[in-house]
Amino acid sequence: MIISPPFLPAKGLIAANAAANPPILDLMMDEVDQYELAHGIYPVAFDRRWHGGVHLMPSLQNEPVRAIADGDVVAYRVCQKAYDGGGGRLDSNAGFVLLKHTTETGEGRTLTFYSLYVHLLDLNSYNSIGADGKRLPEFLRSPTPGGDAAPSPAQKGVNLKVRRKDVLGWVGACHGQQHLHFEIFMTKADFHAYFGRTQLGKPAPSMATDNDCWGHCYLLIPAGTSFRALPPGADSHNKLNGIAFDALQADRNAEQLFVEMFIHKGSKYTNVWAVSGESRTLLTLTPVKESDYEYDMYKRATALYPACPSDGYELLRFGRILSPSPTLAAATGADPRATWMRVTFAAGREGYVDVSPEAILKLSDADFSVLAGWQKISEGNTPFSTDGLCDIDALKKILKDTKEHQTAQDAALKEEWKKEDVLATYVKSNRAVREQLRSFVCEAPSEWDSSNNEDRYRKLKDEGEFYHGDEAGYAAFIKLLKSFQFWDKTNFAAGEKLWFFHPLAFVRLFRKCGWLSKDESAHCVRKTIRENGKEVVAISRETMIRRLSIATEKRPANLHPAFHQAMRKYGLSSSSLRLAHLFGQLTAETGRLEFMVEGDGGDPKYFSKYEPNTPQGDRLGNILVGDGARFKGRGLIQLTGRPNYADYGAYRHKTYITDDSADSILTNAYNTCDASGWYWAQKQRFKLVLDATTRKQKFVPLGKPSINYWADQGSTQKDIEQVTKCINPAGLHLDWRTQGFFSAFYQLNDETLPSNDFKPVE
Repeated sequence: MIISPPFLPAKGLIAANAAANPPILDLMMDEVDQYELAHGIYPVAFDRRWHGGVHLMPSLQNEPVRAIADGDVVAYRVCQKAYDGGGGRLDSNAGFVLLKHTTETGEGRTLTFYSLYVHLLDLNSYNSIGADGKRLPEFLRSPTPGGDAAPSPAQKGVNLKVRRKDVLGWVGACHGQQHLHFEIFMTKADFHAYFGRTQLGKPAPSMATDNDCWGHCYLLIPAGTSFRALPPGADSHNKLNGIAFDALQADRNAEQLFVEMFIHKGSKYTNVWAVSGESRTLLTLTPVKESDYEYDMYKRATALYPACPSDGYELLRFGRILSPSPTLAAATGADPRATWMRVTFAAGREGYVDVSPEAILKLSDADFSVLAGWQKISEGNTPFSTDGLCDIDALKKILKDTKEHQTAQDAALKEEWKKEDVLATYVKSNRAVREQLRSFVCEAPSEWDSSNNEDRYRKLKDEGEFYHGDEAGYAAFIKLLKSFQFWDKTNFAAGEKLWFFHPLAFVRLFRKCGWLSKDESAHCVRKTIRENGKEVVAISRETMIRRLSIATEKRPANLHPAFHQAMRKYGLSSSSLRLAHLFGQLTAETGRLEFMVEGDGGDPKYFSKYEPNTPQGDRLGNILVGDGARFKGRGLIQLTGRPNYADYGAYRHKTYITDDSADSILTNAYNTCDASGWYWAQKQRFKLVLDATTRKQKFVPLGKPSINYWADQGSTQKDIEQVTKCINPAGLHLDWRTQGFFSAFYQLNDETLPSNDFKPVE
């Protein structure tokens, strides 16, 4: 799922401080979060009414509003000029775009949702802010047909599509207040299809029941769990099977522990809270950092889990095994899955705890659990009454806020406008409350559905309210309101309730998932490759999707899910930079996913050069006649030579050195992708240096283990060359790899213009 916020300011693209702790995980979202305005907080507006979105205003008025993901246009309105919002001035903008998005988030999980952008600037005002209407899709360049004295009627979007990052317009105003009203919601059917498999709405967390796992990982450790100073079996040098451990402290935790773990640029970070009833106490003022944890993960897995390092690799990353048919899970005797993780168990005290037992719950962001703060707000659990007004006491109860924030006089207020002030003060002045509100997932009708108007606004006619005794004024207000609404153009049923999310929280969370749909994957590798300025071949989206699905003699079937399972396992999907580097290499290695096997070019003697007693065969370690063809290159990054096939087999606790098993690296999609992930994770580069003592040349490690280390360095031409040398030391087809990287990186990241920071090899 590729998603971004509705603004992509240049400040969000600046390289984050690598030394910061806690690390800066999403600078773009941090920047856009600052655009949220106090008069448009989700899900409570300044007047206590239900508010399905947020109000955003960028620091620069000419910052364009952009589509957050590829989507179909459901409805839209383009206005030539601003309109009278009821105060006698042309102070309101009725332009909007409503998009439908369908994508994937992992393990066969289709997600369908809608994004709404309201109060887009009128065409007449473009010159005043220097906006260029030519940047808009064609359908947004002219006003929608309709009257001139009131907002033009909304239009249905028929066969209209937009791509992520497309400009939809610029920020307009409502009643003179400049802002974009931004929403994300789902229909009931789409919501239950996706979230019915998660823990959203469950009052107590339970163990994850499927293999959908992404983002941050979470543990719930029962009180009284044993912590050790060192893992059992550590020697006098604090090493276990050659892996060094810091000496910590042994004890038992007095309270239940909620643990958050994430990996960023090779290092692992852990936050811990002590949980007592409804309260939590943060035990780690800054996340505990384990430097290079991920870069060393392959080494640790092979040493600590010799029975099946592949399973151990996942235990070290996720705390559980996600791959099919695990070996360690079926073993008997001493627990081969013991996973000793470093965790703070009391203020200033750390120890090692085995997280593999079932008693320790293991979840991730994919589960939407109450542990991570998510709350499902629907009938029976809502602070909103039928008229859409929020009650402060009901809200505090849901937030489990026992502190008193209002005086007795405030609580006794009868006038609605005074209650508005009390609630507004409570929300605006309390950052912790606003943070909790970001995790509310609310069932409610749309404020753009005119069938809800009477329920929402009839209190305005009550004694002491604005339209008391003024039926004509109230009727004029409702008429104006309806002119801005557009639900009849959406195909949603009148009065239908939807599921709403804090839109920025939704975007921030799903940016972590790393799983791409077939369409998104195709766009990352299909762009035309050029040599010496000439087009080599253009590949259609449909062709690329077939390559992700259909088997040939050159590639397996069902490549798409296996590809993303491997990318998740080996950490490549944790950043757009890593994934772009991989796609860049696959551009050359697989001909843009066309082939996953080394060909002979029509020469029946081609593989004889890889036989034993030939220079190439000896370098590859082939020892038997037939090894040249038997262990030819297979996989996304082609596994070649008997020793590599044998080493990968030892890693998986399987054999790949017979004819049939070796060929499964090509015919089995999981093997095809996992073997290449294995290569990526274990690759260590070396350089030849002169030993100062012996005066002889020797090889010493260059950089850290894992190609991820080199991919994390950046996106320059030099960085691409360094990643290339991990796979092809001679740097063959560097121009293809470079073009493939920049093509994919533009699709995956938040840059609004493709990079020209390279020159094709002439």
